Amino acid sequence: MSETEFRFNHQKLSNRILMGLGLGLVVGLLLNWTIADVTWVRSWVIEGLFDVVGEAFVRLLSMLIVPIVFVSLVVGVSSLADPKSLGRVGGKAIGLYLITTGIAITLALAAGMIVQPGVGASPPDMEPPELAEAPPFAEVLVDLIPANPVEAMAEGNMLPLIVFSILLGLAMSFAGRKGKRTSDFFVDFMEVVMKLVGIVMLIAPYGVFALIASMAATTGWGTFAGVLKYVVLVLTMLLVHAAVVYPTLLKLFTGLSPLTFYRQIKDVLAFAFSTASSGATIPVTLRAVQERLGASNRVSSFTVPLGATINMDGTAIMQGIAVGFIAQYYGVDLSFTQYLMVVFMVIMASIGAAGVPGVGLILLAGVLAQVGLPAEGIALILGVDRLLDMTRTAVNVTGDATITCVVAKSEGELDEETFYNSEARINESG
Repeated sequence: MSETEFRFNHQKLSNRILMGLGLGLVVGLLLNWTIADVTWVRSWVIEGLFDVVGEAFVRLLSMLIVPIVFVSLVVGVSSLADPKSLGRVGGKAIGLYLITTGIAITLALAAGMIVQPGVGASPPDMEPPELAEAPPFAEVLVDLIPANPVEAMAEGNMLPLIVFSILLGLAMSFAGRKGKRTSDFFVDFMEVVMKLVGIVMLIAPYGVFALIASMAATTGWGTFAGVLKYVVLVLTMLLVHAAVVYPTLLKLFTGLSPLTFYRQIKDVLAFAFSTASSGATIPVTLRAVQERLGASNRVSSFTVPLGATINMDGTAIMQGIAVGFIAQYYGVDLSFTQYLMVVFMVIMASIGAAGVPGVGLILLAGVLAQVGLPAEGIALILGVDRLLDMTRTAVNVTGDATITCVVAKSEGELDEETFYNSEARINESG
C-alpha cells in the first residue's frame, strides 16, 4: 500500500467510525428494549461477540501505549535538545508551549471536578474497581527514577518510562555522530510505530460498533446523558481555552488584536478541523503566520513544527475531562497525588505525541492505567471522539500560531503592518 493510498483510506475512517457508532447504538438499543434479557442473546451476542471484539480493540490500543510514549519522547527530546535549537527562541517557545498545556490540563481537571459529568451515568448496581492505595507524594517522586527501565516498560509504568525516555533523548543529543545515528534509527522506528497506529485505527469502526452496542444493550439513559455532558463540557473548555487563554496571552505579550488574529487564521482553523492532524496542517499554518500574521521565517519555521510536536493543549483538555468522567463513572475518588500524576503525564507526553488522529486516545489509555482506572472506560467516549479530535486539533493549531506571534514579537521579528493590513491586501488582490 502506497503512502497516498494509506492517507486516502485514513480520510474515510471518520465516516466509518460514525457509521459504526450509529449502527452500534441502534443495534444495542433494539436489544436493550427487546431481547437483551434472553439468556442466549446475553451470553453469545452481548457478553460474547460484542465484548470479545470490544475488548480486543481496547487491548490493541493498550498495546500501543509503551512504544508510542517511549519512541515519540526519545525522538522529540533528542531533536529539541539540539544545542542549535535550544537557543533563545527555542527556550521561549518550549516554555510557553508547556505552560499553556499546563493551564489546559489544570482547567480541564477543575471543570471535570465541578461539573462531574460521570456522576449518575453508571448503572446503580455496578461495583467500583478495586484500586491500590495511592502512595505518598515523596514516594511518587522517588519512583520517577526507574531502577529498571525494561521492567517499567513491561509493567506499563508510565512515569519512570517518561523520565527514562527524556534522559535517553538528552543523552543522544549530546553524543555527537553516534547519537545522531541512534536518533535516526528512532525516527525510522517512529514512522513504523505510526503505521501500526494507522493499522489499528482501521479496525476502529468495528471496535466502536461492538463497544457502543454492548454499552447500549446493557446500560440505561444515564450513561448516554453522561456522555452528552462530557461532550458539551469538552467543547466548552476547548472554546474557553481558544477564546480566553490564547487571546489573553496574545494581548498581554504583544498588544496585538485577538479579533484580527482570528480573522487572519480562519482558513487554517478550517483545514485543521477537517484533517484532525496538526502535522498535516503545518504547511498551511506556516504560510498564514508568515504572510498574514507577519512572523519572520526564522522564528516561524522553528516554532510551528515544534508546536505541532509538543503543543497538545486540546488533547490535554480532552484527557483531563475524560479522566474525571471515567473515574466518576466507576465511582472512584482520585487523590490529589493522582491528579498531580495526570498533570505531569499529560505535559510530559505532549513533548513527543505525534500530531495525527487517534494518538490522543492511546495516550489517554496510558494515563488511565497510571491512576488505576480501567482502560475499558475509553469505550464510553470512543464513539464521540472524532468530533472532539477535529475540534481540539483546531485549538492546538491556534496555540501554535499564538505562541509564534508572541515569540516573534519578543524577538522584534513580527511585522505589525502585515498583521493588520494583509487581509485588506488579500481582499483587494482577490
